[in-house]
Amino acid sequence: MSPTPSRELHPDQPSEQRVAVIIPARDEADRIAATVRACRSVPRVDLVVVVDDGSTDGTQDHARAAGAVTVRHSVTRGKASALETGASVVGMRDYVDGPARLLLFIDADLGDSAAACSELVSPIVDGVADMAIAVPPKQVGAGGRGRVVRAARSAIASTTGWAPVAPLSGQRCLTRRAYEAGAPLAEGWGVEVGLSIDVLVAGMTVIEVPCDITHRVTGNDPAGRLHRASQYKDVLRAILGRRLRRHRVPSKAFDEAVRKQSPFHAYRAWTGPADSAA
Repeated sequence: MSPTPSRELHPDQPSEQRVAVIIPARDEADRIAATVRACRSVPRVDLVVVVDDGSTDGTQDHARAAGAVTVRHSVTRGKASALETGASVVGMRDYVDGPARLLLFIDADLGDSAAACSELVSPIVDGVADMAIAVPPKQVGAGGRGRVVRAARSAIASTTGWAPVAPLSGQRCLTRRAYEAGAPLAEGWGVEVGLSIDVLVAGMTVIEVPCDITHRVTGNDPAGRLHRASQYKDVLRAILGRRLRRHRVPSKAFDEAVRKQSPFHAYRAWTGPADSAA
């Protein structure tokens, strides 16, 4: 069902920042309802949007029954397209006056643990960062050897100076301005790497936050290896596209930030292109 465009009235307390959750989902009928309910319990969340990306099961019906606004892609378009659709829906439902909602990206398979992503909201509301990224505990049963993670971390570090703990984490809270810095989003599984680079190149601040979340892991079976190969390809595509455009923070600008960075502290490489002229 396509959402009806609407512009909501401004809340009674204009100073209270609201948050919209966006959940891209494909064939997640077994978990989506629990994820939606957990997201609705997060303080400041007043809108949960599930984008059903071409599911063949009852994902959309379960999400709607749990209280989400739903929109469906008739064919699978990929995670980036689903997030962009969700952001558009939120934009249509934002308040006439006052601040745009913060966007909280949540993976569909988190289930009840999605409530722990409430930890991502405070750094944005308090002005500590423009984008907060969840760092989950080590997931039991994961079959990868870290190749994709290392490639993503290395690319982000060489481009912006920042060496994230969880460069592929999909759980992110960000301002509308930070989202627009990354739009159009990198395709496929390159979304997270692209966002991290784009937000930092734009002169904004990121922070990682430990969150006690659990999700479905990919094992070392053929399906798991195929998934990681696809993920690796998309990450490399996002990296290469930015390198070809020379989309990066000049190393002279982030030298000082690199020396001062530490895990779980806010990081900003520079204040934007004006730094390069200084």
